Amino acid sequence: MKISAFHLMPHRELPDDFEQRYPSVWVTPPWHELADADRVGQYYNWTLDELLYAARLGFDGVCTNEHHQNAYGFMPSPNLMGSVLARGTQGSNVAIVQMGATLPTSNPPIRVAEEYAMLDCISGGRLVAGLPLGSPMDVNYCYGITPMEHRERYREAVALTKKAWTSRELFAWNGRYFQLANVNLWPRPIQQPHPPIWIPGSGSISTFDFAVDNEACYCFLSYSGAKAARSMMQRYWDVVTKKGREANPYRAGFLQLVVVGETDADAEKKYARHVEYFYHKCLHWPVAYGSPPGNQDYRSLEAAVANPVRRVEDTKQLRYRDFVEKGYVIGGSPATVRDRLKQEVVKDLRVGNLMVLLQIGSMPHELALENIDLFARTVLPELRGHWDDEGWVNDWWPATLRAKAAPAALVAGGA
Repeated sequence: MKISAFHLMPHRELPDDFEQRYPSVWVTPPWHELADADRVGQYYNWTLDELLYAARLGFDGVCTNEHHQNAYGFMPSPNLMGSVLARGTQGSNVAIVQMGATLPTSNPPIRVAEEYAMLDCISGGRLVAGLPLGSPMDVNYCYGITPMEHRERYREAVALTKKAWTSRELFAWNGRYFQLANVNLWPRPIQQPHPPIWIPGSGSISTFDFAVDNEACYCFLSYSGAKAARSMMQRYWDVVTKKGREANPYRAGFLQLVVVGETDADAEKKYARHVEYFYHKCLHWPVAYGSPPGNQDYRSLEAAVANPVRRVEDTKQLRYRDFVEKGYVIGGSPATVRDRLKQEVVKDLRVGNLMVLLQIGSMPHELALENIDLFARTVLPELRGHWDDEGWVNDWWPATLRAKAAPAALVAGGA
């Protein structure tokens, strides 16, 4: 299986009383009260160093993502970060996993197709092309896309992007939301017919159908952990079977928060306050922001009401041990983390593409490097061989990297 290092790039130094003083970490947090551009520049460089360190330690991929007007994770242009990572990992077997540039906020969306083609060329054909719908906070509240149009715009944009990558001739596009007289992409990606596509989701059942119909890897991005995701992922696999596709575990990706210590107690001592910072401050926003009227399609809304998947408990009332016990975070000694990841995520969810979030909340740079290092040395090697004996092919990974593990020998002096 493939294991990638995911990064949100959060604000690591929000005030202790942030969630009491401010209504939300997203859309409305006042920059001039909370942030400093010089310090934020340091965050960006720490983020890049942490991801490059993960690449050198043998992770299969490094992941960036896009968000806007928030302190929870502020990479407004993941492709700027991806270009640094593509160049910085030149000559390695590390995939550049863009999770990714949000299509509905790009007008026209062929801008994303062009930039992804650039990244594929710079990296030598190592791009994984995440094509996210985007959160309502980003797309509706920050970038002004009407909620009712959000999903239709996205699906048209995906179709246009795929055609732009694969068409051998100049063509015109006359869609409902995008009209282009001339589409003739320069450059084109190295990978043909196009880089592998991953489609992130967070519980919308219509996304299951869309991912399978587009032969994309469905990636569940959640902070509630694998236990809460079990029934939802089973519904995804039911759709795969219903549509006559093989239950190849590489059709599924999953994001899991992970902290590793020398012992369970050591992990709690080192990481507890940073995990609590993440859930109490970084996920602090009104419920209405997550689902404005009209954003969710009817099928998904109906299914959510009939079979709720997400936990409704107030995470601000929980502490580190609660998050670990409930599976929001998998934390502890190397043995504890290995065993729980293997059972709760890999086996129970049938996941072949695992993303791990190892810099969490306020975690300082040195501690993030320690967590990345411990995971790479003591956990990652025990996970990588899973699914090998079943003979599945990971068609959702760059073809030149499918049989190759990222070489840990590149570490030398570390980050």
